Amino acid sequence: MIHEEPSAFVTEPAPSLLALSESDRERLSEALRELLSSGSINGLEPSLAALYHWVRQHDDWLREIAALNGLDVAIHHEERLIQAIPRVAALRLRLTQDATLVWLALWYAGDVRWRDEGADQAFLSVAELADLLRDQLLPDVAAEVPKGRLHDILRQAARLNLIRLTPAESFEETGIEVLPAIRRVLPFRELTAWQETATRFRPNLTDDETGEDAISEQGDEPT
Repeated sequence: MIHEEPSAFVTEPAPSLLALSESDRERLSEALRELLSSGSINGLEPSLAALYHWVRQHDDWLREIAALNGLDVAIHHEERLIQAIPRVAALRLRLTQDATLVWLALWYAGDVRWRDEGADQAFLSVAELADLLRDQLLPDVAAEVPKGRLHDILRQAARLNLIRLTPAESFEETGIEVLPAIRRVLPFRELTAWQETATRFRPNLTDDETGEDAISEQGDEPT
């Protein structure tokens, strides 16, 4: 009989979810609520920095409870971002045609800055985004996105950590930083793939045939 020497190091198994302390339960619940409401935990946001670091230390707990809610969890260390990835179609984001159009324009603006210009960050103003929509990307679209509606669409994208907004005196001067997370929500590998989706915005197509389908095939953010 072979007798094994006792190890000098003893690894304690991580407690199960049922055995968590009250404080850990509260933190875990907070992390899950953030994933369900905004799709990610952005560690660069001061209000979420402590939660981000807690999840980094206890990511196995978050993965377990997220799986029970139909989500996978991806941790992107360089971006300090923890992202929820829906496993089921019911949790995937559904966008209207105008929101899809704006998100496509944001992806394009980021791709130009990162890939073509070699920039580390992608900045533009609301006015530049409107010009991009109207003049360069999809000039055949029948109507522009109204200012109030564009404001709502950008706020939604900011809530989902796809962009960061810097308020200005006028809405047109509001700054937009396109964040790298948009490349995973709209995972086009190259511009030609983006162009194939953009062609769905022909004026003779209805909403049901265009925007919602375009993003539902691509998006990974929960509602």
